[in-house]
Amino acid sequence: MKRFVETLIVILTAPLWLTAMATVAIAVAICDGRPIFFSQERAGLGGRIFRLWKFRTMRPGEGTDAERTTKLGRFLRAASLDELPQLFQVVTGDMSLVGPRPLPVRYLPRYSTFQARRHEVRPGITGWAQVNGRNAISWERKFELDVWYVDRRSLLLDAKILFLTMIAVFARSGVNASKTETMEEFRGQMSER
Repeated sequence: MKRFVETLIVILTAPLWLTAMATVAIAVAICDGRPIFFSQERAGLGGRIFRLWKFRTMRPGEGTDAERTTKLGRFLRAASLDELPQLFQVVTGDMSLVGPRPLPVRYLPRYSTFQARRHEVRPGITGWAQVNGRNAISWERKFELDVWYVDRRSLLLDAKILFLTMIAVFARSGVNASKTETMEEFRGQMSER
C-alpha cells in the first residue's frame, strides 16, 4: 500500500516537480557548469546497492566540503531542491518518499546489528531523523530515530513526516552539521546501539 500511495503522489505531482527540476537544472548549468547531477552508490532495502542521484552542489576537486560547496549549492541544500531527482527513484522502487536516508555503501560493514535495521525498509527522500534534527544531530541519535521509524512505520506517520518536512524546509533547520557543511564521516559504533 505504501509503495502504491507514494508512486501515485509522485505521478500526480509530476507537473510541479518536473518544472522545478528543469529550473534547477538550468540554474546549475548556468551558475556552476557541468555536470549538473551528482550520483553515488548507496545502500538501500536489505543493503542492496543502488545509484542515488542529486543535483550537484559542490565544485569537483580538492578541498573540504565547505570550500567546494557553491553558493547555489548551499541554497539548493537548504531548500532540499538538490534531492528532486530522487522522485524518479521513488517510481522505480529504489527509494520511498519516507524512510531512513540512504547512506554510502562503505558504511555497511561499520553498522552494529541495531543500526543495520535501518535497511529493513526502503530508504527515503525524507525521514524521521530528517524532521528531528537532520544533519545537526549525532550519528547515534540518527540511527536511533531511523530504527524507531522502522518499528512504527505507517501511512499516518509518513503523512506526519511529510508535513514536518515541509515545515523544516521552509525553516531551513538542521541543514548543516554544527561545524561542517555536511555530516561528518560515520566511523562505526562500538556498542550495539
